[in-house]
Order: sequence, then C-alpha cells, then structure tokens
Amino acid sequence: MHGLMTKEEFYKRLTEHKRIASVKDPRHIELALKRRNQLSGIFLLMGHIGVVKGYVNVFQEHGLPVFMHLEKIGGLSTDHYGLDYLAKSIRPYGIISTKTNVVKNAKKMGLLTVQRFFLVDSEGLDNIAKSISQTEPDIIELMPARIPDMICKVKSFTSIPIITGGLLYEESHCEECLNHGATAISSSRPELWGKPEKKLMQI
Repeated sequence: MHGLMTKEEFYKRLTEHKRIASVKDPRHIELALKRRNQLSGIFLLMGHIGVVKGYVNVFQEHGLPVFMHLEKIGGLSTDHYGLDYLAKSIRPYGIISTKTNVVKNAKKMGLLTVQRFFLVDSEGLDNIAKSISQTEPDIIELMPARIPDMICKVKSFTSIPIITGGLLYEESHCEECLNHGATAISSSRPELWGKPEKKLMQI
C-alpha cells in the first residue's frame, strides 16, 4: 500500500516494535525519525491541509507508516470528497477516527483504519462490540491506557489488534498494558518511544 507494506506486514511490525509515536508537535519529528527502527509507525495528530502532505512524506520516506487522525487535521473534510482527496493526494498509510461512517468509507478507499474508542463506563464495552461488528476496522485504539484490565475484556470478543494510549507517563505503564494483551502502545511522550540512541564513545 502506497509503496510501504501490506496490512499483514504492518501487523507483524506492530507485534515486533510495540510502540507508536503520536506526533503532536513539529519539534518531535526529528526524534521520531531517530527512533524509526524501534517504532511500528506514526499517529499524526497535528497540522492542516496545507502542510500535512509534507509530514506524511517525510515519515514514509523513512519507512514509517503514517496514520492521520482526521479529527485533528485542520481544513480536511471527512466526507466522500475529502477522503478521496486524502487517499489519492496526501496518501497516508491509514487513518484514525472515532466515527464509524468515516472508518467505513476510508476502508472502501483502501486506507488502513484505526478506530479510536474512549472507555468511560461499562456501556463503552457494548458500544465497542457493536461498532466493530459494523465497521470492521483494521485496528482498535483504546483510550485511556490506564485501565489495562479492559484490554482483556475487549480481546475476549475480537481478534483485531488493540493499541492503547492516553495517560501513559512511564515505562511500567506501557509494560502493564502489553502484559494485559495490547498489541502496541501509542504515546506522545518521546521517552516512551523506545530506548534513546546510544552515543558513540569518543576515542
């Protein structure tokens, strides 16, 4: 897809690297590129229609699949025409959305889809089960990550890979989520994107 990798190859990458950089600040682009061999991909949560193609290109040229969070990108419509423009001109690897109809339409256009869910009460679990049966997203993202036992509950009714993010502050939080069955974690904190590059010792 878009000269990157198939869905199966991305799933494999997700299980190998288990970290996704949620990029909200242009100053973090360089950091994400430095950690590219430790990341599964990029969740792009910034920019507007005038600059976003440049962001997508720079990550994907470095082999990092980019998922655009459509509700966070300024000036981009999520109707049929907006998604068609996105798929043909901006060409991210995939999209993130909380909206069922957007996920459905993006899938039809050949984009990999991440459906984001916020768990606020027990009804949220029923809503997830109902939504994914209708939309069949490629990946689920559960927010916030600090209720890891909910990951097990969602895993009990779907085999779709689960990413979790939100309110992750330290490495032990990430490990807890992975131990409860998350395929990967997403974070906007660069310190959770993987180990920093080791500096070569001066001789």
